[in-house]
Amino acid sequence: MPAIKTEVVVLTRYYRIEGEIDLIPGARMTDFMNEARRFVVVTDATVTDLSGKELVRGEFVNVLVDNIEVILPAESVIR
Repeated sequence: MPAIKTEVVVLTRYYRIEGEIDLIPGARMTDFMNEARRFVVVTDATVTDLSGKELVRGEFVNVLVDNIEVILPAESVIR
């Protein structure tokens, strides 16, 4: 079953990462995180510090699962 690109915001203790993850249709973000191994791949990623200063952009960024404090669909973020 092909994955669906889902825009997300990932917060760690020091960084905010915006980009996309590949979700299987019908899967919940909780399912995605429970199945994640050591790293989560975020594609088309922008990494900022918590003040909003852009640090890096990348085609993909590997995020250590143990460092993720919050992950949520970008559409649910209030701006």
